[in-house]
Amino acid sequence: MSRILVAEDDPHILRLISMWLKRQGHDVLEARHGLAARDLLQAEPVDVLISDINMPGLDGLELIEAVVPAGLVRRGVVVLTNRWDHGEIRTRLAAWGVHVLPKPFSPSRLSELIESLTSSDVTEPQA
Repeated sequence: MSRILVAEDDPHILRLISMWLKRQGHDVLEARHGLAARDLLQAEPVDVLISDINMPGLDGLELIEAVVPAGLVRRGVVVLTNRWDHGEIRTRLAAWGVHVLPKPFSPSRLSELIESLTSSDVTEPQA
């Protein structure tokens, strides 16, 4: 079982992703904005972070740049975004191997990413 934090300001998307991950046996934490996600991660690191980009307070890019180098995400990060600049986001976060999925995203693709991140033998942070 992996510990996953979902940071998403849309309550509908947050609920759907959380329910789906719990059904797959993961321990899921939820944050409705970037500041809450950062606080949760500082209190308890997770295996995987799934983060929206456009969130109030602290956006997903700022969140990732704050927590990944600090070793607060052990296995990987998946970014969900409805922004058109996917290439720029990938470039900005390339150093940490962040996976970028445009919204609307495929649940099967998200499932594949989570499975690949949580079933790997890697135990060190990606920083």
